[in-house]
Amino acid sequence: MTTRTQQAGTPGAVASGAAVALAGLRKHYGEVRAVAGIDLVISPGEVVALLGPNGAGKSTTVDMMLGLTRPDAGEVRVFGQQPRDAVTSGTVGAMLQAGALLDDATVAETVGLVAALHRAPMPVGEALDRAGVADLARRRCGRLSGGEKQRVRFAVALVCDPDLLVLDEPTVAMDVAGRRGFWQAMHAYTETGRTVLFATHYLEEAENYADRVVLIRAGRIVADGSVAQVRAAVSGRTVRAVVPGATEPALAGLPGVTNVQLRAGRAVLHCADSDATVRALLAAYPDAHDIEITSAGLEDAFLALTGNPEEHR
Repeated sequence: MTTRTQQAGTPGAVASGAAVALAGLRKHYGEVRAVAGIDLVISPGEVVALLGPNGAGKSTTVDMMLGLTRPDAGEVRVFGQQPRDAVTSGTVGAMLQAGALLDDATVAETVGLVAALHRAPMPVGEALDRAGVADLARRRCGRLSGGEKQRVRFAVALVCDPDLLVLDEPTVAMDVAGRRGFWQAMHAYTETGRTVLFATHYLEEAENYADRVVLIRAGRIVADGSVAQVRAAVSGRTVRAVVPGATEPALAGLPGVTNVQLRAGRAVLHCADSDATVRALLAAYPDAHDIEITSAGLEDAFLALTGNPEEHR
């Protein structure tokens, strides 16, 4: 698997030409090591998904990237600038879960207020249209649904016309149609060559929309590469089959099986050697049917690579 973090030796070197350069980044809160040494380089035009379990350090990393939190050690550069300078200049637009909206202001007023803070903003109408909230322009923010508020936060992030978009759980509270519309808008924006970093718990979003996946565990990067590369880092395959009369202990004893789930006669077998498992399964259970073999998905990789923090301390 490609480990782009190996490029990050000297902070000044990694900043040159990079959209985002993090070198030796650390942040502690008392005894808690929220970020324990992150080196990361993101090139202009990349769409990068930042994944990790709760408490892995994703939000703290994003906060330091945006200048909202000062690192205890290490260096952050965004297109060669200090984080706060990048935000002030409009180089970075951010969509944060905790981003508050003024209940009494309309959607258009809210986006217009942010546009007024920048020297060369996108026209407010264009930002509303790109975010899919042009029809809500006159509605007060206090009367929006959760999903609509997320789309307004997206418009707020877009209106500075940034080179880098940083999105923290962008589709939380959106329904299926809203999520689809959001990512269609994102695709349209990234086709202009912009850089995107998004943190999400929806692994299918990373699988479908990211050029690159960065997995964080216990404040450190444990995997970095394309979706295919991260999936390939987890060996083995999954065998699914209907197995009449089988029990979990018996299936667990089949050659190559590392984990078993059995419910209502349908077995899910995680295997180190799926060929040996299937041959033994059919020999022991000739009536087994609807057999399906799949390689590890991103969810399997996520669980395998983020499950044991102690191994990486």
